Amino acid sequence: GAVRVAVRSLCLAALLGALGAGGTELTLELPDSARRCFHQELESGIKFTLDYQVISGGHYDVDCYVEDPNGKTIYQETKKQYDSFPHHTEVKGVYTFCFSNEFSTFSHKIVYFDFQVGDEPPILPDMNNRVTALTQMESACVTIHEMLNAVIDSQTHYRLREAQDRSRAEELNGRVSFWSVGETLILFVVSVGQVMLLKSFFTEKRPSSSGAGT
Repeated sequence: GAVRVAVRSLCLAALLGALGAGGTELTLELPDSARRCFHQELESGIKFTLDYQVISGGHYDVDCYVEDPNGKTIYQETKKQYDSFPHHTEVKGVYTFCFSNEFSTFSHKIVYFDFQVGDEPPILPDMNNRVTALTQMESACVTIHEMLNAVIDSQTHYRLREAQDRSRAEELNGRVSFWSVGETLILFVVSVGQVMLLKSFFTEKRPSSSGAGT
C-alpha cells in the first residue's frame, strides 16, 4: 500500500512536470503587409528557445527576427517555413521577437510559435545534488517523464502537420471547384455554339423574288 502510493505520487509529479514545463505557445493570424511583435523581459544568463512554423497562407513562409534589449539583432531569417532558435541571454532586459509578412501583398498567414524560457526543473527533489544512484522506482518515473515529453512534442508536431495539410487540402479543393465551374461554363458556351452552327447548316434558304420572276 505505501509503496504503491509512493509510486503514484512520483509518477504524478512526473506527469505534472511534463505537462507544466515550458513557456508560451500561440497561434496567430498575420495579415498581408503586416508585422506582429512580442516582448519578454528576461534576466541575464537565461536560456530561451523560439520555435515557429507557418501553418497556412501563401508559400508557407514568414520573416522572423529577434532583438536584445540594446536593439541588436541576434537572429534574422527571411521567408522561412519553420525554424528553431536557442539562445542564452547576455544582458538583462526586454527581448523582442517579430514575425513579418510585409513582403506579401495578398496572402494571409497563420503562424504557430512556442517560446520556452529557462531549463526544465528536476522532477525529483535534490535530483541534481544527489551522490547516490536513483532507485528503480525513481528511474521508472524519470523514464515516464521523458516519454511524456516525447509524446507532447509528437502531438504538437502532428497537430501542426494536420493543420497545414488541412489548409493545403482546402486550398486545392477551392482551386478544383473554381476550375470545375470554369470548365462547365466553357462546355456550355461550346455546346450552344455547336448547336447554332449545325442549325445554320440545315436552315432552308428561300429563293429571292427576282429569281422567281425570271
